[in-house]
Amino acid sequence: MTLLTALIILCAAIGVFFTFVAAVGMIRLPDVYTRSHAATKADTLGAGFSILAVALYFGTAGEVLRALLLIVFIYYTNPTAAHAITRAAYSQGIEVWTADDTTEDSQ
Repeated sequence: MTLLTALIILCAAIGVFFTFVAAVGMIRLPDVYTRSHAATKADTLGAGFSILAVALYFGTAGEVLRALLLIVFIYYTNPTAAHAITRAAYSQGIEVWTADDTTEDSQ
């Protein structure tokens, strides 16, 4: 196995890990605000590492440039979209989850 192959596998594995963490966060977290945080942070990193693995695999200058531009685009748009979604949720009056919410449901 060459160094480049190992680096591609490492980037792909890191991308899969962070994407999995984002998916678990979307399922397990209680409200729109914390879910948005999980999706923004972990999914952005997961997509970035996956695209980096693709860029390393193809390796031509054109493909690497396109992949890097895509990573920059994702790193700007994902947090902006998450902010817009949480701001809309806040404007609609969706309350933040608190630990008291779980005790009220169990009674």
